[in-house]
This record gives sequence, C-alpha cells and structure tokens, in this order.
Amino acid sequence: MNADVVPGVVAVILVSVATLAIGTWGLRISRTTSDFLVASRTVRPRLNASAIGGEYLSAASFLGVAGLLLTFGAEMLWYPVGWTAGYLVLLVLVAAPLRRSGAYTLPDFAEARLGSRGVRKLCSVLVVGIGWLYLLPQFQGAGVTLRSTIGAPPWAGSLVVALVVLASVSPGGMRSITFVQAFQFWLKLTALLVPVFVLLAVWAADGAPDPTTTAASSWSTPLASGGGVGLYTTYSLIVATFLGTMGLPHVVVRFYTNPDGRAARRTTLAVLVLLGVFYVLPPLYAALGRIYAPDLIDGRSDVLVLELPSLMVGGLLGAVLTGLVTAGAFAAFLSTSSGLTIAVAGVLSQDVTGRRWGSYRLGGVASFRVAAAIAVVVPLLMSLPAQDVAVARTVGLAFAVTASTFAPLLMLGIWWRGLTPAGAVAGLLVGGLGSGAAVAWTLATSSSSGWAAALLGQPAAWSVPASLATMVVVSKLTAASVPAHAGRFMVRLHTPEAVDLQR
Repeated sequence: MNADVVPGVVAVILVSVATLAIGTWGLRISRTTSDFLVASRTVRPRLNASAIGGEYLSAASFLGVAGLLLTFGAEMLWYPVGWTAGYLVLLVLVAAPLRRSGAYTLPDFAEARLGSRGVRKLCSVLVVGIGWLYLLPQFQGAGVTLRSTIGAPPWAGSLVVALVVLASVSPGGMRSITFVQAFQFWLKLTALLVPVFVLLAVWAADGAPDPTTTAASSWSTPLASGGGVGLYTTYSLIVATFLGTMGLPHVVVRFYTNPDGRAARRTTLAVLVLLGVFYVLPPLYAALGRIYAPDLIDGRSDVLVLELPSLMVGGLLGAVLTGLVTAGAFAAFLSTSSGLTIAVAGVLSQDVTGRRWGSYRLGGVASFRVAAAIAVVVPLLMSLPAQDVAVARTVGLAFAVTASTFAPLLMLGIWWRGLTPAGAVAGLLVGGLGSGAAVAWTLATSSSSGWAAALLGQPAAWSVPASLATMVVVSKLTAASVPAHAGRFMVRLHTPEAVDLQR
C-alpha cells in the first residue's frame, strides 16, 4: 500500500469501527419501538445538542463551506450564518410547541393538528423526498473524500458510508445512534480545530500573507459585482437557510426525543453555541486556501479541507493532520446520513413497510429495519451518476425545499388556529412543486447565468411566500373546515408542562 494513502485508510477504518462499537453499546438499552423512533423521549439537552450538532454538520458544513468560500468569497458566508441562525428561528417559533405535540414524525404532527390522512400522506412523501435529496451530498462527499485521500473510485466512499450507516442504525435506532452522533460532533470539531492551529502557525511563520491579494480582489467583497441578481441570490439564500432548518426531518425528529418543551428550548440554545464555534473554522481554511491552494478554486474546491494540511505542512505531521481531517469528514457523512436514515425510516415504517399488504404485515422494529434499508439504498443508487455536483449546493437546495413546505406548515400549524387541511395541502403542493422543479432544473443544468438561473437556482425567495400565501388564502376560503379540535390542540402546544402538572 502506498504510504500516502495510509492515513486516509486508517482514519476511515477507525471512524467506522468506533461508530459501530458505540452503536452496539447503545443497542443494550434499545428494546421498544419508542426507543427506535425517539429514544423513549429521555435524551437530555447536552447530549441531544451534541447529537444534533453531529447530524446537522454534514458534508456541506465540513467540506462544502470552505470550498464555496475559497471559490466565491465572503458572500458565501451566508451559508454558515444562515445554517446557524436557523436554530434561533427554531428556538423562538417551533422547538417547545413541537415537542409538546407528542408526535413521532412531521407527518404525525400534521395529522394530529389537522385531523387529515391526506395531509399526512403528502407530508410523508415530502419527508422521504427531502431526506433522499439531503442524503445525496453525504454519499457524494464520501466519494470525494476517498478519491482525494486514497485514490478510490467515487462509488467506494458512498458504498462504505451506506453499509456503516445501515449497520449502526438498524440494530438500535434512535437510542443507539444518539451516542454515535454526539461522539461524531466532537470528533468533527477536533478534526478541524487541531489542524487549523498548526496551519495558522505556518501562515504566521510565512509572514502572514493577505489572502485577498493572492487571487481575485473581489473575493472579500460581498455580492461582488452581482448587481440585482446577486442581491436576489443573497436574500433568497438567507430565506432558505433561516427557515429551512425547522423543516429538516432529521433535525425536527430530534426534538421529539427531549423529555419536555423546556428541555427542547435548552437543547436549541446549546446547539446555537456549538454551531457558532464550529462555523468559525471553515472560513479559516478557505482564507488559507486562497494563499496555498489556488489551483483548487476551479473544479476541486470541495477537497480543500482534505488537501490543505499536506500542501502547507507535508511530511509526517502533514500526513497525521490529513488523517485527522479525513476522519472528521467521514464522521460528518456517517452522522448526517444516520440521522436522515432514521427520519426517513420512521416515516416509511409507519406509512409504507408497517402497513398490511394482503395477509402479511411487518411489525414495529422489523418494519423499521426494512424501512432503513430502503432509506439508504435509493439515494445511494441516485448518488452514483451525480458525483460532480457541489455538496453545499445540493444541501442548499434541500433547505429551499424544506423552507417552502414544512416551514409554512409548522409556523401556521403552531401559531394560527385558522389553518385548514385544504389550505395545508394547497400550500405544500405550491411550495413543493415550485421549489422541487427548481431543484430538478438546477441539478440537471451544468452552468447558466441571468435572472432565470437565479430564480431557479435559489427559489426560496419566491417559493416560500407563495406557499405561505396559498395556505392562508385557501384556509380562509375553506374556513368552515377548520378542525373542531384545533383550539384544544393549540392550547396543548403552548401550555408549559409545569402548568399541566399543577392541574
């Protein structure tokens, strides 16, 4: 084996073994269906915050942000800012009421709030579609990582991630994967933090060259010369990232694991702190990359974090640092993929594999395990021909879809009694079809410019208002169909648990 690939191979093996070992340890306390779906709602805020950080900081965060900043400059800072600030919106509007709903999944919440099986089915389709869209960049990122570090074909990384995720999720579900994701968050933070201290020391020893003078001068200028199109793109990105977080299936399901609404709020605050610390690091890699790795700007920016240590340091220390960031990258793929698999499998096990088919029906845990296999295999096959799509770009599109569908549903469902099943369906269809068509066009188009490309490449600025307005207008027109239990259900959402205990 070539000595240059040893650190990458060792890193992948160690992370995979640690993931399986921790998941197996958690299996000892996973017994019931509630353990598999929501860890029996007993996860405390600190552990839950680490687990959320583990699954939220995906391939886009670990590799994609630095790559985008390397190529396009400061205007791409809206990605990490928006992905962090989305939790502030989640904290204020959604976290505690959603936990008090008593639901297991987003479709559960929709059915409980609106009393409609039709809304539930539509939400189930959206959860599965969004989950698969979000899984694509995780598999793509794994392919990029193994190709960069050990020269493996792109499909090899995708396959390794898929197999490890299935092996860790299927035995213990949410209960065991919580410990895995918490471990993986701290591994990812360490994997970026330790090398960046060494790289900054090398930069300082070289005389601290200015990254804005080593490449295009517009790198540090937000919006650069984009004019109206650039301004629209920025605002649309802000809308997508600020509102998209609350609709991510693998994030929302985490709040169902908290003991109560107060714990859900405390978890969200802790997540804000953890993400704020993490997202300071990718811009540092991007700035150093402008100086030491300008050749990566065109076409290979996603490998910046993986290759920068060997370019700047070299030797044994460079190899060790490369192994460390490879381990962090692989942990990012595994943790996010695990969370998405659980979210999608939870919906599929309730609405597809758990249904009766003729005289046969799979039961609880068996249904979940079959659903987990489906949740992984489909996006794995989809990722094979799509290895050239930038990981952060794909994740950004997933945020646009969630912001256009579940964000309006949750905000109105939690804060407006007048939402009706017809209004919810109409808004979900308008937002889902509009943003979904834009995503399909963007993924199918290699490059384009102008207003049409901006409107389709960043659809949230028009698809979110369209979805929200449609829900309100159609609900007003069908006001007679407001569920009879809506008032009681909203009291439940907004009444602190301490008040319930005093009754």
